[in-house]
Formats: sequence, C-alpha cells, structure tokens
Amino acid sequence: MKPSLDKKRYTTILDAIGNTPLIRLNKLSKDLGSEIWVKAEYLNPAGSIKDRIALHILRKAAEEGQLPPGGTIVENTSGNTGAAIAMVASVLGYKCIFTMPDKMSQEKVNGLKAFGARVVVTPTNVPPDSPQSYYETAKRIHLETPGSFYVNQYHNPTNTEAHFLLTAPELWEQTDGKIDYYVAGLGTGGTFSGVAKYIKQMNPKVKCVGVDPLGSVFYHYWKSGQLGETFVYKVEGIGEDMLVGNMDFSLIDDIVQVDDKQSFEVGRRLAREEGLLVGGSSGSAVYGALEVAKRAPKGSVIVAILPDSGSRYLSKMYNDEWMRDNGMLEEPSRLGLVRDLLRKRAPHKLIAAQRADHVGDVIGRMKEHGISQMPVVEAGRVLGVIEEVDLLNFMLQGIGSATSSIEPIVHKDFPTVSEESTLDEVSSIFTRSDYDAVLVTKGDSAADIITKIDLIDYLLHGASAKHSNGKL
Repeated sequence: MKPSLDKKRYTTILDAIGNTPLIRLNKLSKDLGSEIWVKAEYLNPAGSIKDRIALHILRKAAEEGQLPPGGTIVENTSGNTGAAIAMVASVLGYKCIFTMPDKMSQEKVNGLKAFGARVVVTPTNVPPDSPQSYYETAKRIHLETPGSFYVNQYHNPTNTEAHFLLTAPELWEQTDGKIDYYVAGLGTGGTFSGVAKYIKQMNPKVKCVGVDPLGSVFYHYWKSGQLGETFVYKVEGIGEDMLVGNMDFSLIDDIVQVDDKQSFEVGRRLAREEGLLVGGSSGSAVYGALEVAKRAPKGSVIVAILPDSGSRYLSKMYNDEWMRDNGMLEEPSRLGLVRDLLRKRAPHKLIAAQRADHVGDVIGRMKEHGISQMPVVEAGRVLGVIEEVDLLNFMLQGIGSATSSIEPIVHKDFPTVSEESTLDEVSSIFTRSDYDAVLVTKGDSAADIITKIDLIDYLLHGASAKHSNGKL
C-alpha cells in the first residue's frame, strides 16, 4: 500500500513558514528521567526561526507605511535574520542591505548574497557603540538611504510580538499544554520573551530557562544587575555585549551558562545521534535542556528551541580541522586516561588535611605516611593543597609554629584533573610547570593525587608490557 501524500500547495514560499515539527530526543536524554522535546525551527524555508519575525515585521511595516513598495530594508544581523528578510524581500520585491560581524561563517555571507542582498562585514571585537560595530554601521546606512526601513530586531517589539502570536501558540498546541520547562537561547530576546510570555499566561507554573554563552552580558546582569565584562565567543546567534529592548528579564526563572565547546559538542551529537543537522546555538539550547533535566523532577517535560540549520556551519563546527585549531575537538589520548593509571597503581587511601588543622598536625601526617603534599578539604569540598616545601619555608621564616593555622600556606591554584582527563594533560602539567603532583577530583571532592613518580611508573610499566609482547 502506497503511503498517503500531503497535498498542501502554497501560493509562495512564505506560506511554508511555521508549523515546524516538535521532535523527541531519545539518545541524548537517555536515563535522565525526563522527556526532552525540540522544536525544529531550522526547518523553516530560509533555515531558521527568524523566518517568522521577518515576515511579521515586514508585513506590519508595509501596512503602517514604514516600508514603501520596492523600498530598501536595512538590518544588522548575525546571518539568520538577514537570510529570512532576504527571502521575504525577494518574494515581496524589496531591496536589502545587511551588516554582519566578521566572526560569522562564510556560508552565511554567501547565503545573503544568493538572495541578492548587499552585505557589509564589520569587526566583531569592538564595543557596540563603536562607529565600526555592525549595529552603528546599520544605523548609519539607514540614515544615508532615503526611504529605507531599519528592522532593528534587538529593540523592535514586533520581534517579540511575532513569537507571542505565532510560535508560542503553535508550541502550546503541539504539547497539549503539557510543558514543565521551556528552554531557549538568549539573543535578541524575541524568541525567549515572546514564547515565555505566552506560556506563563497559559500556565504560570512553567519554568522558563534562558541559555547564555560565556562572554555575553545576560547571565551576569540577571544575577547582579550589572553588565559585567564581555569577551568574544565562537558560537553564533545567541548572547550579546549590550542589553536589548526585547529581553524581558522578569520572565526568566533561571539561566544556564554554556561555553563554545559545550555548544558545539552537543550540536554535533544532535546530528550524529538524533539526525538533526543544527547550528551551534541549537547545541547551546539542548545543553541547557540537558542541565535542566539533571535537576528537574522525574517525568518532567522539557521543550527546547532549535533556532537554525547546521548547513551554515559546515566550515566551522562540523569541520574537524576548525574544531581542532580552536581547541574544541577531543583527540584520542596517546598515553591513556587518568583512570587507567589509577586502576594500575596499587590502591591506597587518600590522605587529606582539614581546614581547621594546625601546622604540626599536617607535618605529623605527612611524616607518618611518607607524602610531600596533601589536599585541604572542608565538608568534602577541596579548598586547595598544602606542600612540604611551603611548610619548610613557613618554619624557616620564623612566622609559624606547630599550633599555627595552615590556611596561609594553602595553594588554591593547584592543578586538578578528573578521572576522564588524559595523561597527556597530566604530563603537560608536569613538564611545563614546577608542580610535582596533580589532584584528581570528582565534582568538588578530592578523589586522589597523582605524582610525577606515579606517571613515570605507569609509563615504565606500559613500556615493559610492550617489550614483552614483542611490539617494540
């Protein structure tokens, strides 16, 4: 029997915007105890959730006389809004000029040009109020272009309105209103605020969680009321170096911070394990959803937004060489993992000092067990490490006695690794620094210590095994 065909026919491509599927994650969310569903906005015709706001904003601007027939549209964009506007403009007969930061992928630049748009590339690492920034450059072009319409997605409330009227009701209907957590990246604020406002009106108990990249202003501002320091990050389409008009902080129940590596790793896993070829900001959102799932009550329903397609990042996050050059691709370890060394070494109990211990206590314990360094803990949490040489200097300088507190000589910047860290990393610490040991941690707790002689013994044992097997 032949499958039935969906016989939908559209007058233009614009009719295909919206009605994107809601898809359950299966492999990434396995054993977490909660359902994670993702709204595949990257399946919009121009490849992102921005198709929704482009059509809504331009139609409203035309109705209100702000955008005359055949007029010019100007906007600053990280790529997706530009592509959406350019697609809509090509159908409705408008011209487009876009400004874009130079950190964006070449696929995005070429995509805008494919629709016939003009693209002006600006420096990324400049303040938002700099004349060179892509915001200020767009404003200047708008002022210099008579009769042009400046979209201004960061501060135009029609951005939020589009998601409140279109995206949110669609999501609510797809879930039958059974949502416990809504998760989305924070960028212009339109997607997060528009959907969150609608959902909270329907059910105030739903928790709305934003995801913000390290280097952006939103997390720090929400926590402290201060902007904090910003810096450049690689993930595109989320985060900002300024506050934006569409970001309604009163709707945020929590924010998860994410770094580039976490974003790209989860994004690549979505493609390889779930068949979802998405961009880095989708990886950010799903990373946030996974973090929410770890602490959510069992059986919770978590919905995350996948904003754009991975086809725009084939030269970046899906390029192993680019990932490797930017230190975000885990290579197979040449020497093995920390857990391999710990398994081969004779088991022993970790000897630790307590924060309240005195110098005499620590010296006696080191002497008893024949060790030269000890982690210092309090309620199971690692505070640092105390070393034999520091105890010696402390006594030689005449500033300490057996009853002195150990706090002044605790090293708080002692190197730490996990059991899953590579021994290449451990060897690098030993060969490039003066440290004689590294602390192995599990979460905030001290688990073990690896010394130089431990690593030497492990390597010697491995070499002996290879010789005995005839491999060397």
